Amino acid sequence: MHDLLFRNALVFDGTGSSAAINDVAVTDGRIAAIGHALGASAREVIAVDGLALMPGIIDSHTHFDAQITWDPYVRPSPALGVTTAVIGNCGFTIAPCKPQDRDITMRNLTQVEGMSLDVLRQGIAWEFETFPEYMAQLRRKGSAVNIAAYIGHSSVRTYVMGDDASKRAATEAEIAQMQEIVREAMRAGAVGFASSTSPAHNGEGGRPMPSRLADDREMHALVTAMGECGHGVYMLTKGGHTPVPFLESLAADSGRPVMIAALLHNSTNPQAVFNDLDAIAAANTRGHPLIGQVSCCPLTMDFTMQSPYPVEGLKSWKPALDLHGDALKVMLASQNFRDDVRAELATTTNFRLFNGEWDKVQVVEAATSAQARYEQQTIADIARIEGRDPLDVMFDLAVQENLQTVFTAQLLNSDEEAVGRMLNHPHSIISLSDAGAHLTFFNDAGFGLHLMGHWARELGSMSMSEAVRRLTSQPAQVFGMRQRGVIREGYAADLLLFDPQTVARGPKRRVFDLPGRAPRLTTDAVGVHGVWVNGRMVADDNGLVELAPLVGELLMSFSAG
Repeated sequence: MHDLLFRNALVFDGTGSSAAINDVAVTDGRIAAIGHALGASAREVIAVDGLALMPGIIDSHTHFDAQITWDPYVRPSPALGVTTAVIGNCGFTIAPCKPQDRDITMRNLTQVEGMSLDVLRQGIAWEFETFPEYMAQLRRKGSAVNIAAYIGHSSVRTYVMGDDASKRAATEAEIAQMQEIVREAMRAGAVGFASSTSPAHNGEGGRPMPSRLADDREMHALVTAMGECGHGVYMLTKGGHTPVPFLESLAADSGRPVMIAALLHNSTNPQAVFNDLDAIAAANTRGHPLIGQVSCCPLTMDFTMQSPYPVEGLKSWKPALDLHGDALKVMLASQNFRDDVRAELATTTNFRLFNGEWDKVQVVEAATSAQARYEQQTIADIARIEGRDPLDVMFDLAVQENLQTVFTAQLLNSDEEAVGRMLNHPHSIISLSDAGAHLTFFNDAGFGLHLMGHWARELGSMSMSEAVRRLTSQPAQVFGMRQRGVIREGYAADLLLFDPQTVARGPKRRVFDLPGRAPRLTTDAVGVHGVWVNGRMVADDNGLVELAPLVGELLMSFSAG
């Protein structure tokens, strides 16, 4: 007798093949049988006429490294169809970490990932120092979804170099130490090595995140150390000064794929992302596997001027990065500071989160009744009505309201024709949810539901079968996740039951379930009727189902891919 039997499901098997009506049986967490009108019995039979069954979504770009230590359910991802999450992206991990470096690690995450310092201090369970000890903690505590973890460059640098990690290049001896840590992590089950050279990634006090100080010889040494084990992915959030040909050389020398983030369309420099994708395609024709991380969502973020992530990557913003309260208000009121920001926004660049598109910045919530008339208006409209410069409008409003005004900005990926081309590029991978980061101002954890509902069903930019493949078997193959990402006999029963006529992600809403009752943004699933991880239900049509014991696996063994 099977544990679970789905009757008459429209099965999207994850391979990209056309869907077919079939029964699917599950035994001991694995797909046991697939076929039309299976003559089988099960402890639980689910009649799913009119609904579709697919492999669970693999989210390849999350930042749950800290959250998972206090929230093994990694909310909200399971309820949004995610059954496997890859953590440690951009190299912003919390292991390895010496006890004396815990505070700077948390402060860096507060700055670079928009995380609350109070939440991190209350929430992180520091029961580890090394990466293998961190993995042991994850195994011991369990999780609701399957987890694969990168070893993170910034953490490795800090572990070896201490405070100098954000100040200088590494010595040959330090690089050798870092190589050993990377090798140890790969032996302990890391899915790869992650790093960042993006100028948008700044830590405590506006200092660059440690990985940004790595020179080419260090990057080459660590990536080749990762590749020595015969598996693993090198993931990089790249700055404009890191050329694709250099990354191709790393793929060639290490023998391992290079995953490049974040490839987002910028309407003020519309060709840049396609130049990168063309270079990635050319590298693949030479046998050097590169893949570009793209997003199916417009990059939209709520923010206040107390934590203005969209502009923190500007060079002109550096004088304000370490300021708070009255000191920050004085800086925002400074004419010289404003003129410097204005001048930088007027220049072109390969990549920048905010590009002075004031018609895409809106006042969400005024902090005072006197300014409530501005709510739901764009900064461009307010500036036009009042005959003022839009930057002055936003800064003045923030200063007058003690930096409490909430704005929202549509930053990148707003041109749907261009984004559709990126999503269908043969060497792109659809991800960039950032789940676990920017908790109070940003949430794209439902990216997979948005791909299926908006891009496949509503726009017809790809078939539903192709959308499912891009969310399941493609990332499983890239990472070498064994027997996942496809509905096939013997494969893990990571499954998502959904209504193809309604599947989507719902509107953003704020909940208060972080440590200390701190708020975060979330979104609810639409058209999701059930999510199973290794054959056990973790979400139904009402959302998350809390289980005991937790059923997610810590993935530690990967094929060459």
